[in-house]
Amino acid sequence: MSASDHDHDHDPAHGDHGHAPPGHAPHGHTHDAAPTAIEARVKSIEALLVAKGYVDPAALDVFIDTYEHRVGPQNGARVVARAWTDPAFLERLRLDASKAIAELGYEGRQGEHMVAVENTAAVHNLVVCTLCSCYPWPLLGLPPVWYKSPPYRSRAVIEPRAVLREFGVHLDDTVEIRVWDSTAEIRYLVIPRRPSGTEDLTEEALAALVTRDSMIGAGLARDPAAASA
Repeated sequence: MSASDHDHDHDPAHGDHGHAPPGHAPHGHTHDAAPTAIEARVKSIEALLVAKGYVDPAALDVFIDTYEHRVGPQNGARVVARAWTDPAFLERLRLDASKAIAELGYEGRQGEHMVAVENTAAVHNLVVCTLCSCYPWPLLGLPPVWYKSPPYRSRAVIEPRAVLREFGVHLDDTVEIRVWDSTAEIRYLVIPRRPSGTEDLTEEALAALVTRDSMIGAGLARDPAAASA
């Protein structure tokens, strides 16, 4: 799929909230360090929009709070855990991911037209948005800073194996890496491989092993022994 074939949605000005770089607090908090050039620009744009009456600061705070505290990777983790434990649900996820995900109550803006891609012993999937940062908000919350960075957006396509190694994911050379370009029309959820030794775990315990990065493909599900340590 060519990224140039699609128009991309762009994140709102506060797309990085909840994932601010070290030393920079999220919206509504006092910064201990001087804002970066991008943060200063965002604040200037926000101030201008508020001054012109285009943005209600209170509504903006509600929006940010929703995606920081009520919507996040825990939602996607529950979808993955259900897919690991319920073959019928996994099959529905394969056929129509958006519809299957909605069964668990996760749907909404930036979560339309979902496609689930499964990692196997032979294939590892990695998601990128080469033109901006299209991302399944209802499942994963707001995108991390690195997902939106130009180096990731370009290198994930050109040298995905090297990028994965930098995330600590070391795959055998025989494993095929498939890179999926998220767009305004379609967004992807990676179903990571279920860790071994988890046959007796509950669905809730399994969900605790699923990380945000593993659902992008930039990580793996947690080892149950390490997670309980």
